[in-house]
Amino acid sequence: MLAPSVTLLFLWMLVPLVLTLYFSTLRYNLLAPGVTAFTGLQNYSYFLSDPAFRTAITNTLVLVSGVLVITVTGGILLALLLDQPMWGQGVVRLLVLAPFFVMPTVSALVWKNMFLNPVNGLFAHLAGALGLQPYDFLAISPLASIIGIVSWQWLPFATLILLTALQSLDRDQVEAAEMDGAAASARFRFIVLPHLARPITVVILMETIFLLSIFAEILVTTNGGPGIASTNLTYLVYAETLLRFDVGTGSAGAVVAIVLANIVAMFLVRMIGKNLAA
Repeated sequence: MLAPSVTLLFLWMLVPLVLTLYFSTLRYNLLAPGVTAFTGLQNYSYFLSDPAFRTAITNTLVLVSGVLVITVTGGILLALLLDQPMWGQGVVRLLVLAPFFVMPTVSALVWKNMFLNPVNGLFAHLAGALGLQPYDFLAISPLASIIGIVSWQWLPFATLILLTALQSLDRDQVEAAEMDGAAASARFRFIVLPHLARPITVVILMETIFLLSIFAEILVTTNGGPGIASTNLTYLVYAETLLRFDVGTGSAGAVVAIVLANIVAMFLVRMIGKNLAA
């Protein structure tokens, strides 16, 4: 009964992968589509030896690590805050979760034009009101700006997962520790944080898989620049294929990106498996 759907899903995943592998072995440029030649692993050698590749790998790691640190830390703090009884709790929770439902392209445009713009942006007006020189975030600190935008988008996801886990915490255990004289910091360190260990691992796994393919925010805000200062691996593959029209090298880069993403995913899956078994 499942065979048709499984076959369709398998072909939907397999055919693009096979075509990508095929094109990665060809000298194929979109400006000369009728001129192709088999090059073997030459495209891979060219892509891996490109100085932009090392910069893209570094930027990808910095982007993923920065967003994870901000979202996990901020998610824990927001989950602790939203777990407290307050007036309008439902509305506050809805507002905190709202950024996750905004399309990446839309949020990047909003941040670029309404907040980070050095002339008309909100931060520029605040700097002017304080007598300071406006700061051109996307030109001077492009990668940090993208990390901030992406973190704003993914912070609600981490908050939702951690808040759900926090609400399943045994309150009797916390109250017993409080009655025994344990300080708030001690209760958080020895009771709350161990309880959140597994949800934090899930957040890291899910976010890492998606953050490795961040593209829209970079395209809309910096186009990978200035130069290649904010180019990650996904954007580099896009630039090779659709800006330089080199389908062969771009396909080789896509294969490299797939391999690296699967290595990271396998490592994280094993890590979460050990965490759950513990």
